[in-house]
Amino acid sequence: MSYNDRVSVTIVTYNSGRFIKRCLESVLAQKYANKEILVIDNASTDGTVDILEQFEDRCHIVYNDENRGFAAAQNQAIALGNGAWVLTLNPDVLLLPGFIESLMEAGQLDPKVGSVCGKLLTIRSNFDLPDKPLVDSTGIYFTPMLRHLDRGSQEVDNGHYTQYEYVFGATAAAALYRRRMIEDISVDGEFFDSDFFVYREDADVAWRAQLLGWRCLYTPHARGYHVRNVLPGNRRALPPEINMHSVKNRFLMRAKNMSGDLYLRNWLSITWRDTLVLGACLLNEWSSLKAFPFVFRNWKRLMAKRREIMRRKRADDAYIASWFAYEPVSRPAQKLVGRTAQRTRAARG
Repeated sequence: MSYNDRVSVTIVTYNSGRFIKRCLESVLAQKYANKEILVIDNASTDGTVDILEQFEDRCHIVYNDENRGFAAAQNQAIALGNGAWVLTLNPDVLLLPGFIESLMEAGQLDPKVGSVCGKLLTIRSNFDLPDKPLVDSTGIYFTPMLRHLDRGSQEVDNGHYTQYEYVFGATAAAALYRRRMIEDISVDGEFFDSDFFVYREDADVAWRAQLLGWRCLYTPHARGYHVRNVLPGNRRALPPEINMHSVKNRFLMRAKNMSGDLYLRNWLSITWRDTLVLGACLLNEWSSLKAFPFVFRNWKRLMAKRREIMRRKRADDAYIASWFAYEPVSRPAQKLVGRTAQRTRAARG
């Protein structure tokens, strides 16, 4: 196998002792041979390190002295890898057989595809399956309120989402990224924005990739399980620090990526959502008020990132606006798959 087929699997752990052993075992069990596994531990204190030590002969593991956050640690792992593709994984993900191979097959279908996602299903934190199979994610979509949600989240899996489709972006819980895209859309040498620390960094990447002309392809053949703790309906059960980053990153992401055209098209929906967010912080979620001083304190750096993204923007405003809707937007890719299959059969004679 060549460099063009090599996959760098990057995993960031932080007190992930409940999950990481099964996650790594599911990666190592993948029959796709041309892969390397890189794990960055963000100073775990729950026994994660003891588990990771058992995998040091099969994985490249780095132990950070402090919690650098998901975004910065993922950048650290990506820089250490040498694959032409990078598969970011959360430690609470379990891959089913053929997951990496299916993502790679999809990624080779279109040179404009910079990211690929599969079908993630929900699994409980004890790794028991729910009574009914539930979809976790089949890609990211955005609403006119600038909320980003997982396509199909919490729907009963009844055999839908069975076609190749272009979607807005991939959840970094299990996303395959083309390294050429990573290098193309990085700003100040960062793929994931380290100012985000944790949460929404994958939506920020998806938005930036679309602005710079890259596509995201969903394949139904790559399947796995994900323990998802962050859902729209369970905000009150989350640690205050996570909620603060959620608020902060909403405004960081928008300030970097939103064009004036998109704002004018959706200003009423955006303003309504902003009012709700600010009101919730003032009335109930006081710990999240720290998000606003961070944004103002780093405004100069934030605007520099925005100028760089907008300077390199390749997609037109109408195309970007077409992705923002209250129902998930996707575009068919079956014709692409059919043409590729015909070329493959012709090449084989």
